[in-house]
Amino acid sequence: MRWVYRIGGAAVIVIVSVFGYLWYTFQSPYGYEAPTNPPIMDGRLEHHTVFVYGTLRYAPIRWLVMRRAGPKTPSRLRGYARDELDISPAPNQQVDGYTLSVTSDELKRLDRYEHLGERYRRVNVKLASGQSAWVYRRLQ
Repeated sequence: MRWVYRIGGAAVIVIVSVFGYLWYTFQSPYGYEAPTNPPIMDGRLEHHTVFVYGTLRYAPIRWLVMRRAGPKTPSRLRGYARDELDISPAPNQQVDGYTLSVTSDELKRLDRYEHLGERYRRVNVKLASGQSAWVYRRLQ
């Protein structure tokens, strides 16, 4: 009977640890300080377009980060190649991904998720469709 308590206790520790990690990573005010001068965000715009090519392609991650999964549109970024967690300029190559339409608040949540200014920078690119979009690139 003791093994039941041990397994139950271990399960509780794992669940609390996972929820603690998710809260700390996506919602807490600790562990990340937003840059004082983020890339221009026009507060008058209702929506911003973001090109995603990594973990943000998946609805559960978007839901955790933005508090909604939202629709995604297949898209392509020409002149870049994917290199694990980053993209880098590469003539004659392309990166397949999705575009998301996000609010200014959701863009701030994405900045937090990507640790804007610490791990990634947000730059404006022109997609194969001719549409302009934000994309996150690793800091060198």
